[in-house]
Amino acid sequence: MNIHEYQAKAVLREFGVPVPRGVAAFSVDEALKGANELGGPVWVVKAQIHAGGRGKAGGVKVVKSIDDVKKESARILGSILVTHQTGPRGKQVNRLYIEDGSAIDKEFYLSLLVDRETSRVAIVASTEGGMDIEEVAHKHPEKIATISIDPVTGIAPHHVRRLSKVLGLDADLQKQMGPLLTNLYKAFVDTDMAMLEINPLVVTKDKKLVCLDAKVDFDNNALFMHPKIAALRDETEEDAKEIEASKFELNYIALEGQIGCMVNGAGLAMATMDIIKLYGSAPANFLDVGGSATKERVSAAFKIITSDPSVKGILVNIFGGIMKCDVIAEGVVAAVKEVGLKVPLVVRLEGTNVDLGKKIIAESKLNVTSADDLDDAAQKIVKAVKEAK
Repeated sequence: MNIHEYQAKAVLREFGVPVPRGVAAFSVDEALKGANELGGPVWVVKAQIHAGGRGKAGGVKVVKSIDDVKKESARILGSILVTHQTGPRGKQVNRLYIEDGSAIDKEFYLSLLVDRETSRVAIVASTEGGMDIEEVAHKHPEKIATISIDPVTGIAPHHVRRLSKVLGLDADLQKQMGPLLTNLYKAFVDTDMAMLEINPLVVTKDKKLVCLDAKVDFDNNALFMHPKIAALRDETEEDAKEIEASKFELNYIALEGQIGCMVNGAGLAMATMDIIKLYGSAPANFLDVGGSATKERVSAAFKIITSDPSVKGILVNIFGGIMKCDVIAEGVVAAVKEVGLKVPLVVRLEGTNVDLGKKIIAESKLNVTSADDLDDAAQKIVKAVKEAK
């Protein structure tokens, strides 16, 4: 679960991490009130959306007067920001964060994440702060350092020394890095974060380390232990189809393609998306109905797929083990009868109760194309979509 920058900074502040003062605002009047409370003389007006690249898209502005706070707040609030992480549709700005301006001397990149290779929390740091870390990794991989943290010891003095050396910090800043890194790690572990990104971590003109930005992603599986964190969820930042899918315990992620996919098993779902790309089209979603889906869940999954206007064809790919092919067939038939079928549908069934599943679909008299295997199914749906244009 992602949260907004102002929420992330509030969480970090509770753990003693240095962040600038700021006030969240949902209207221009609230933005002006917040700016007056902060006092200035420099403010930063920040759009609050769940995406990076806000500055390049015009969503972050440094201003030096109350009038400019009003002007920029009115411009940004309600606007659509399009960044490299939002996709071409962009995201509407419904919240602002008015923050004290900072006199920046140097900028660094710092993040903590779960490293699956080592099964530990890893610290990733770079002297190239304020830039897209993906760009740095591509052009200057030597400028990125990774430090693995032993969960038994946590942050130790040698981690602080190594990180300080990587970032070129002097003795005074290294003394500040010790508690900052310790508190970031504690915040990460205690709240079950999956990723914590500080970009940039800055050195101010008066020689202070400050987290100027904060992006946090929490482990969804641990949210039941953190009700205060779960309460920070902003559903307006999430895809409505993904929210609906979560109600039925479906693993659904919206994508930008044309072919809707309903598959059982994450690995098979990935393979299905790959082969759709191989034959010249693109998946509109990732959807794993799971191994124990009911007729109702399958029906709900199908409705979610068809609710996406970008879907021009649907591929159902089921390999029945625990998941029975007849259950999938009953769910698809029920959903099609309820919402109709306006796009081509290709169904590939294999495994438990496959003959019964095929019989249910055949007797439904639906306009469904059957496929013998995944390769055949992918070719048929891609061809059908292209011919339907």
